[in-house]
Amino acid sequence: MCGRYAASRRPEDLVGLFGVEKWEPAETLAPDWNVAPTKDVHAVLERPLRNGPDAAEPRPVRQLRALKWGLVPAWAKSPEGGARMINARAETVHEKPSYRRPFASRRCILPADGYYEWVTGEGERQLEEKGKRKRPRKQPYFVTPVDGSVMAMAGLYEFWRDRTLPDDHPRAWWVTCTVITTEADKEPFGGVARDEGPRSLAEIHPRMPLVLTEDRWDSWLDPARTDPGDLLPLLAPPPSGLLRAYPVATGVSDVRNNGPELLKELEAPEEGTLF
Repeated sequence: MCGRYAASRRPEDLVGLFGVEKWEPAETLAPDWNVAPTKDVHAVLERPLRNGPDAAEPRPVRQLRALKWGLVPAWAKSPEGGARMINARAETVHEKPSYRRPFASRRCILPADGYYEWVTGEGERQLEEKGKRKRPRKQPYFVTPVDGSVMAMAGLYEFWRDRTLPDDHPRAWWVTCTVITTEADKEPFGGVARDEGPRSLAEIHPRMPLVLTEDRWDSWLDPARTDPGDLLPLLAPPPSGLLRAYPVATGVSDVRNNGPELLKELEAPEEGTLF
């Protein structure tokens, strides 16, 4: 799954990397090393412009937008369920009512430095096995591209209209998003192997965000591609060996903590959280 990630790249860098044509500086988000559900996040998407001097341009324009993480379906009566819809499974995204329409024409890329995942420590599991009801202390890991590049997570976005507000109200329309997930890679991590801890993403968690390699970006973002049969091949997991994972301090577990120190690689899992 993807329940927390880091996104610290400057918008200017994302504009160049993804070939963005339209970006509103007013939507600039500060670097965030502890992105949690319901936060605003940067997303790359393509759609015709509806406002401004280029609004008459019918072709899709690649944009960098700020969206709220946690998809609210267009037919929802309220936005309250968005926090539970932060992930969509690649295996069923084309048929689930909440995701079927966005999958057909409202796909996006959510740029990230990487994502966090938690493993329950071996010591804590042994205490539970002995009948001690201590709450498991989980060791967080940061999963990131081996080469230090931006992680392009596949996502969907949707529009939701708040009918309690007038049309000209700035919060009349919500634009929300979700991260698509796939089965975690069972092959060994890329990069240098560690002496202890998990050896693959599947040993940390059975799911992972669907990472799009650069050769799939254009096809994924193209809103003219609406045939599920044409889109499903894009949901194939990325090649093995592109990602690595390393332990980070448990401070990331508190959403109030936010800073580049959260990405500092530990030499070993913290005491009491050994894998």
